[in-house]
Amino acid sequence: MTSWNEIPYDIQQVISNTAIAPGAYILKFKKNNPFIAGQVLALGVTKDIEPRYYSIVSVENDELISILYTERVEGKLTPTLSLLKPGDNIMVSKPFETFTQVKPSPVFSVAGMGIVPFMSMLLSGKAKGATLIHGAHYPKYFYYSNILTNTLGVNYIRCCSRCQPGCLFVGRVTDFVKQWNDLDVNRPYYLCGSAEMVVETRDILISRGVPVSNINSELYF
Repeated sequence: MTSWNEIPYDIQQVISNTAIAPGAYILKFKKNNPFIAGQVLALGVTKDIEPRYYSIVSVENDELISILYTERVEGKLTPTLSLLKPGDNIMVSKPFETFTQVKPSPVFSVAGMGIVPFMSMLLSGKAKGATLIHGAHYPKYFYYSNILTNTLGVNYIRCCSRCQPGCLFVGRVTDFVKQWNDLDVNRPYYLCGSAEMVVETRDILISRGVPVSNINSELYF
């Protein structure tokens, strides 16, 4: 992984660092550089810890940058990130490209934190006609669900693998995609999550007739 000696960065002050679910936080700081929805940036607290890369959640014209992250007890950076308070310093690189080009009427198939790369696109109005299939273990881990429900309506589909039967689909994203009656082989599909989830979802889509050229993927750790 690239070291901080190879990355241009600024020192920013934390505006807020808010817990939104057990082990999940939204970190906010001032936007010093413009960004494109879908871009990522590197964060750090000291050069002794390698930079970690996070997708930007904010709307493109926001004055603040918002980053969603989950604390990993065994991690080097996130246990320190979770302790940051307003006014603390943080190292921030310039944004750079990853998942920035999305075709019309996309289907986003994501699990857990895989939602992050697409939030900025959706909120910035760059994913017209989108359908979002989001998987999580429990309802509390459907981050931004209120916003997504208001933005996408019935095109926001939550797949809850450990829920009791009710208003959500009970099962994983892959279970839903296997039986999705409205699957359209001509739409572009964007997959983001663990390697296992991405590979399994891709294989299901191909088996159902979606051309490989219509499937784009990004692994999220």
